[in-house]
Amino acid sequence: MIEAQPLVVATPKAPAGAASGRVIAKALRDNALLAFPPEAFEEEVVCRSFFGRQQIIINRPAGIHHILVESPDNYRRTPATMRMLRPLLGNGLLLSQGVDWQHQRRTVAPAFAARTMPLLAGHVARAAAATVAGLAGSVEGPVDLLAAMQSLALEIAGTSMFSLAMERYRPELRDLITRYTAGLGRPSLLDFLLPLAIPSPRDLARRRVRRRWVDLIGRIIAERREKASQAAPRDLFDLLSTARDPESGAQFSAEGLVDQVATLITAGHETTGVALFWSLWLVAAAPAVQKRLAAEVAAFDLGPDNAAEDLPQLVYTRAVVHEALRLYPPAFTLVRQAKHADEAGGIPLPAGAIVFISPWVLHRHRRLWAQPEVFDPARFLPGAPAPDRFAYLPFGVGPRVCIGAQFALTEAILVLATMIKAFKIERADDKPVEPVAIVTTQPDHPPLFRLQPRR
Repeated sequence: MIEAQPLVVATPKAPAGAASGRVIAKALRDNALLAFPPEAFEEEVVCRSFFGRQQIIINRPAGIHHILVESPDNYRRTPATMRMLRPLLGNGLLLSQGVDWQHQRRTVAPAFAARTMPLLAGHVARAAAATVAGLAGSVEGPVDLLAAMQSLALEIAGTSMFSLAMERYRPELRDLITRYTAGLGRPSLLDFLLPLAIPSPRDLARRRVRRRWVDLIGRIIAERREKASQAAPRDLFDLLSTARDPESGAQFSAEGLVDQVATLITAGHETTGVALFWSLWLVAAAPAVQKRLAAEVAAFDLGPDNAAEDLPQLVYTRAVVHEALRLYPPAFTLVRQAKHADEAGGIPLPAGAIVFISPWVLHRHRRLWAQPEVFDPARFLPGAPAPDRFAYLPFGVGPRVCIGAQFALTEAILVLATMIKAFKIERADDKPVEPVAIVTTQPDHPPLFRLQPRR
């Protein structure tokens, strides 16, 4: 019997050697993965100059622990990050800072407590079953699973948030997000150079996008308010709209609720949609992994009434999702600017330094992983050696860890299991797929797949 060859994935890297500020800025605009030089995947610290400021790529676990866990208040999001993300996310949980962020975090946290997962798992299972039924009618020809998973993730975000079918809003939502990330969401040179208080020409255009986006989210909220819950809570909107800060008792303002809803819909469905795509792409290229997955999921119902109970038993499916998140983390980098001079794990950081803590780099770092470019879900099975806590960061870490991490994992595991239970999945062609990072880690084109229904 011939043993299956492991699947090895390529790692796009910048050319070796020092790069100018303009070259780095161009990479961050076109494909941020090319902003990380080859030495970043070998060394603990890489320093370079970026228009007079120090840029420091940190892979040392002790340094990451210090920045994200011990001293997060000394590190803020950069002006460029705020310029690019604020039009869609406003001053929601992802971008708020200081006391405002603390209030938001305390208020939102109960909506994502463990007791809400069965409610959310039911929403996921219903949406996944509907997607499978729709795809079953497309088995005669190639299928675009990137579009299918993005639509499914948006539907799950909408139904779990609002208990509303999203067909009416999906085209406008996807069009706004897609156009923004392909255009104004890409940083220009002025985005890096200008202080946040000075608007660039692109900022003026971003404000117009912001007005359209707030109007759209407002219309969705208005429709949901007209359909008041008879047996609350039935979705995240019920939980958020009635949530109170446990310390102050304050609720979200109307504007604050819009920003929270926008953050959860945008950040949630964009990241989970691409995570599901990469999981399916890897599984389609690794028949032995897919065969083992199919054997595991065949024993489970995965319907809305049983999804929460089935979830803990999908051990190999969970491992596949974690390995896909390792190789293709949707949130490919965390960028922070030091407010004051500091030392992180023995690394001196001057005031104003731009710090990159990049899951894309950490997850493929040769000192932190054995054969980092090999797709091997066994890394995450029970009994396998655990990776360093600060070498695997698909959801960040510390006080600002992704509040929806468990929901995202629940969604990814249940959808992957449902897809593999329904179909044998194969690539329709052998054209290489390259990851491109702008806002999330996307494929450079939507590859096509063939779906064969399982008996």
